[in-house]
Amino acid sequence: MPKRFPALNGYSLGWSTRRRITAVTTGLAVLLALAAAVALLTGRTPAGDSRTGAPASQPSSSASTSAGPSASAGAGSVAKPPPLADPVAFAKAAATVLWSYDTRTTSHDQQLAGMKAWLTSETKYADWSSIAAQVPDPVLWSRMAEQDQYATATVAEAHYPSAFKAALADDPSAITEAYIYAVTVTGTQQIAWKNGGAGAEDRSITLAVQCRPNANCSLVSIAPTVVP
Repeated sequence: MPKRFPALNGYSLGWSTRRRITAVTTGLAVLLALAAAVALLTGRTPAGDSRTGAPASQPSSSASTSAGPSASAGAGSVAKPPPLADPVAFAKAAATVLWSYDTRTTSHDQQLAGMKAWLTSETKYADWSSIAAQVPDPVLWSRMAEQDQYATATVAEAHYPSAFKAALADDPSAITEAYIYAVTVTGTQQIAWKNGGAGAEDRSITLAVQCRPNANCSLVSIAPTVVP
Protein backbone atom coordinates (compact mmCIF):
# COMPACT_ATOMS: atom_id res chain seq x y z
CA MET A 1 0.00 0.00 0.00
CA PRO A 2 1.24 3.58 0.47
CA LYS A 3 4.65 5.03 1.18
CA ARG A 4 5.29 4.51 4.83
CA PHE A 5 2.40 2.61 6.18
CA PRO A 6 3.15 2.34 9.86
CA ALA A 7 3.58 -1.40 10.01
CA LEU A 8 4.02 -1.57 6.33
CA ASN A 9 7.47 -0.38 5.44
CA GLY A 10 7.56 -2.83 2.53
CA TYR A 11 5.11 -5.66 3.05
CA SER A 12 7.33 -8.40 4.31
CA LEU A 13 8.98 -6.06 6.78
CA GLY A 14 5.68 -5.28 8.45
CA TRP A 15 5.09 -8.93 9.36
CA SER A 16 7.43 -9.60 12.28
CA THR A 17 6.30 -13.04 13.44
CA ARG A 18 6.13 -16.46 11.84
CA ARG A 19 2.80 -17.22 13.47
CA ARG A 20 0.00 -18.93 11.59
CA ILE A 21 2.00 -20.22 8.62
CA THR A 22 3.86 -22.71 10.81
CA ALA A 23 0.59 -23.70 12.46
CA VAL A 24 -1.69 -24.36 9.52
CA THR A 25 -1.04 -28.11 9.48
CA THR A 26 1.70 -30.48 10.45
CA GLY A 27 2.69 -30.93 6.82
CA LEU A 28 2.57 -27.23 6.04
CA ALA A 29 4.48 -26.48 9.22
CA VAL A 30 7.33 -28.62 7.96
CA LEU A 31 7.38 -26.85 4.60
CA LEU A 32 7.15 -23.27 5.75
CA ALA A 33 9.08 -23.67 8.97
CA LEU A 34 12.00 -24.91 6.93
CA ALA A 35 11.59 -22.07 4.49
CA ALA A 36 11.34 -19.51 7.28
CA ALA A 37 14.46 -20.91 8.88
CA VAL A 38 16.48 -19.88 5.87
CA ALA A 39 17.93 -16.36 6.06
CA LEU A 40 15.05 -13.88 6.12
CA LEU A 41 15.07 -11.06 3.63
CA THR A 42 13.61 -7.64 4.18
CA GLY A 43 10.64 -7.04 1.90
CA ARG A 44 11.99 -3.62 1.05
CA THR A 45 15.08 -2.89 -1.04
CA PRO A 46 16.28 0.64 -0.38
CA ALA A 47 18.21 0.75 -3.64
CA GLY A 48 14.97 1.11 -5.53
CA ASP A 49 13.87 4.18 -3.59
CA SER A 50 13.78 7.24 -5.84
CA ARG A 51 11.26 9.54 -4.20
CA THR A 52 11.02 13.21 -5.09
CA GLY A 53 9.56 15.64 -2.58
CA ALA A 54 7.32 13.10 -0.87
CA PRO A 55 4.88 14.45 1.70
CA ALA A 56 6.04 13.85 5.28
CA SER A 57 3.16 11.50 6.02
CA GLN A 58 3.48 9.59 2.80
CA PRO A 59 3.08 5.87 3.46
CA SER A 60 5.40 3.27 2.07
CA SER A 61 2.89 1.34 0.04
CA SER A 62 3.04 -1.08 -2.78
CA ALA A 63 1.50 -0.75 -6.14
CA SER A 64 -0.44 -2.41 -8.91
CA THR A 65 0.19 -2.69 -12.61
CA SER A 66 0.95 0.45 -14.55
CA ALA A 67 -2.70 1.13 -15.24
CA GLY A 68 -3.73 0.35 -11.66
CA PRO A 69 -6.25 -2.21 -10.38
CA SER A 70 -9.67 -2.55 -11.93
CA ALA A 71 -12.62 -1.28 -9.92
CA SER A 72 -14.91 -3.67 -8.10
CA ALA A 73 -18.27 -2.84 -6.55
CA GLY A 74 -18.01 -1.70 -2.95
CA ALA A 75 -14.23 -1.91 -2.95
CA GLY A 76 -13.26 1.32 -4.64
CA SER A 77 -10.26 0.72 -6.88
CA VAL A 78 -9.30 -2.62 -5.33
CA ALA A 79 -9.26 -5.36 -7.97
CA LYS A 80 -11.27 -8.53 -7.54
CA PRO A 81 -9.43 -11.85 -7.15
CA PRO A 82 -8.98 -13.51 -10.57
CA PRO A 83 -10.17 -17.10 -11.19
CA LEU A 84 -6.70 -18.66 -11.27
CA ALA A 85 -5.63 -22.16 -10.29
CA ASP A 86 -1.87 -21.60 -10.57
CA PRO A 87 -0.17 -20.49 -7.30
CA VAL A 88 2.53 -18.43 -9.01
CA ALA A 89 0.10 -16.59 -11.30
CA PHE A 90 -2.24 -15.89 -8.39
CA ALA A 91 0.61 -14.67 -6.18
CA LYS A 92 1.58 -12.17 -8.88
CA ALA A 93 -1.97 -10.82 -8.97
CA ALA A 94 -2.20 -10.73 -5.16
CA ALA A 95 1.10 -8.87 -4.80
CA THR A 96 -0.11 -6.33 -7.34
CA VAL A 97 -3.18 -5.66 -5.20
CA LEU A 98 -1.21 -5.53 -1.97
CA TRP A 99 1.11 -3.00 -3.55
CA SER A 100 -1.73 -0.88 -4.96
CA TYR A 101 -4.02 1.75 -3.54
CA ASP A 102 -5.79 4.93 -4.59
CA THR A 103 -6.94 7.23 -1.83
CA ARG A 104 -8.66 9.42 -4.42
CA THR A 105 -11.30 6.79 -5.16
CA THR A 106 -11.13 4.33 -2.29
CA SER A 107 -11.93 4.76 1.39
CA HIS A 108 -10.09 3.00 4.20
CA ASP A 109 -12.99 0.60 4.72
CA GLN A 110 -13.24 -0.11 1.00
CA GLN A 111 -9.54 -0.91 0.84
CA LEU A 112 -9.89 -3.46 3.62
CA ALA A 113 -13.06 -4.94 2.11
CA GLY A 114 -11.45 -5.25 -1.28
CA MET A 115 -8.39 -7.01 0.12
CA LYS A 116 -10.45 -9.35 2.27
CA ALA A 117 -12.15 -10.67 -0.86
CA TRP A 118 -8.80 -12.31 -1.73
CA LEU A 119 -8.63 -14.21 1.58
CA THR A 120 -9.27 -17.94 1.75
CA SER A 121 -12.67 -18.87 3.13
CA GLU A 122 -11.04 -21.63 5.20
CA THR A 123 -10.79 -19.85 8.53
CA LYS A 124 -8.54 -22.59 9.89
CA TYR A 125 -5.75 -21.26 7.69
CA ALA A 126 -6.68 -17.65 6.96
CA ASP A 127 -4.47 -15.04 8.60
CA TRP A 128 -6.41 -11.85 7.92
CA SER A 129 -4.46 -9.87 10.50
CA SER A 130 -1.21 -10.19 8.55
CA ILE A 131 -2.92 -8.85 5.43
CA ALA A 132 -4.97 -6.12 7.14
CA ALA A 133 -1.78 -4.89 8.81
CA GLN A 134 -0.62 -3.76 5.37
CA VAL A 135 -3.25 -1.01 5.35
CA PRO A 136 -2.49 2.21 7.26
CA ASP A 137 -4.83 3.24 10.04
CA PRO A 138 -7.80 5.50 9.20
CA VAL A 139 -6.02 8.67 10.32
CA LEU A 140 -2.98 8.06 8.13
CA TRP A 141 -5.21 7.03 5.24
CA SER A 142 -7.08 10.34 5.51
CA ARG A 143 -3.78 12.21 5.43
CA MET A 144 -2.80 10.34 2.30
CA ALA A 145 -6.18 11.17 0.79
CA GLU A 146 -5.55 14.86 1.43
CA GLN A 147 -2.49 14.48 -0.79
CA ASP A 148 -4.43 12.51 -3.47
CA GLN A 149 -1.88 9.76 -3.00
CA TYR A 150 -2.05 6.58 -5.04
CA ALA A 151 0.24 3.75 -6.09
CA THR A 152 0.53 1.29 -8.93
CA ALA A 153 2.84 -1.70 -9.31
CA THR A 154 4.63 -3.71 -11.91
CA VAL A 155 5.46 -7.34 -11.06
CA ALA A 156 8.82 -8.50 -12.40
CA GLU A 157 8.69 -12.19 -11.52
CA ALA A 158 7.46 -14.78 -9.03
CA HIS A 159 8.77 -18.17 -7.98
CA TYR A 160 8.69 -20.83 -5.28
CA PRO A 161 11.52 -20.18 -2.80
CA SER A 162 14.26 -22.81 -2.99
CA ALA A 163 13.74 -23.80 0.65
CA PHE A 164 10.06 -24.42 -0.02
CA LYS A 165 10.85 -26.53 -3.09
CA ALA A 166 13.43 -28.53 -1.16
CA ALA A 167 11.01 -29.20 1.70
CA LEU A 168 8.32 -30.21 -0.76
CA ALA A 169 10.71 -32.57 -2.53
CA ASP A 170 11.53 -34.20 0.81
CA ASP A 171 7.85 -34.81 1.58
CA PRO A 172 5.60 -34.33 -1.48
CA SER A 173 2.49 -35.51 0.37
CA ALA A 174 2.72 -32.74 2.98
CA ILE A 175 1.21 -30.19 0.60
CA THR A 176 -1.99 -32.22 0.23
CA GLU A 177 -3.15 -31.33 3.74
CA ALA A 178 -4.01 -27.73 2.91
CA TYR A 179 -2.53 -27.11 -0.57
CA ILE A 180 -0.80 -23.96 0.63
CA TYR A 181 2.22 -22.78 -1.36
CA ALA A 182 4.90 -20.23 -0.56
CA VAL A 183 5.55 -17.88 -3.50
CA THR A 184 8.04 -15.01 -3.56
CA VAL A 185 7.11 -12.07 -5.80
CA THR A 186 9.34 -9.15 -6.78
CA GLY A 187 8.43 -5.97 -8.58
CA THR A 188 8.39 -2.18 -8.51
CA GLN A 189 5.94 0.19 -6.91
CA GLN A 190 5.24 3.61 -8.34
CA ILE A 191 3.76 6.23 -6.00
CA ALA A 192 2.28 9.61 -6.89
CA TRP A 193 0.58 12.48 -5.10
CA LYS A 194 -0.66 15.98 -5.82
CA ASN A 195 1.51 18.73 -7.28
CA GLY A 196 3.49 16.26 -9.37
CA GLY A 197 5.02 14.31 -6.49
CA ALA A 198 6.22 10.85 -7.54
CA GLY A 199 8.60 8.08 -6.59
CA ALA A 200 9.36 4.40 -7.06
CA GLU A 201 10.59 1.50 -4.96
CA ASP A 202 11.58 -2.10 -5.55
CA ARG A 203 9.37 -4.57 -3.70
CA SER A 204 9.67 -8.19 -2.64
CA ILE A 205 7.17 -10.26 -0.69
CA THR A 206 6.53 -13.92 0.07
CA LEU A 207 2.89 -14.94 0.11
CA ALA A 208 1.15 -18.07 1.33
CA VAL A 209 -1.35 -19.02 -1.36
CA GLN A 210 -3.95 -21.79 -1.19
CA CYS A 211 -4.78 -23.59 -4.43
CA ARG A 212 -6.79 -26.73 -3.89
CA PRO A 213 -7.36 -29.04 -6.88
CA ASN A 214 -10.27 -28.00 -9.09
CA ALA A 215 -10.67 -24.70 -7.22
CA ASN A 216 -9.52 -21.11 -7.66
CA CYS A 217 -6.59 -19.93 -5.60
CA SER A 218 -6.95 -17.62 -2.61
CA LEU A 219 -4.62 -15.73 -0.29
CA VAL A 220 -3.72 -17.18 3.10
CA SER A 221 -1.25 -14.72 4.58
CA ILE A 222 1.87 -12.66 4.26
CA ALA A 223 4.63 -15.21 4.85
CA PRO A 224 8.17 -14.78 6.07
CA THR A 225 10.46 -13.76 3.21
CA VAL A 226 13.15 -16.31 2.47
CA VAL A 227 16.18 -16.59 0.28
CA PRO A 228 14.93 -17.20 -3.31
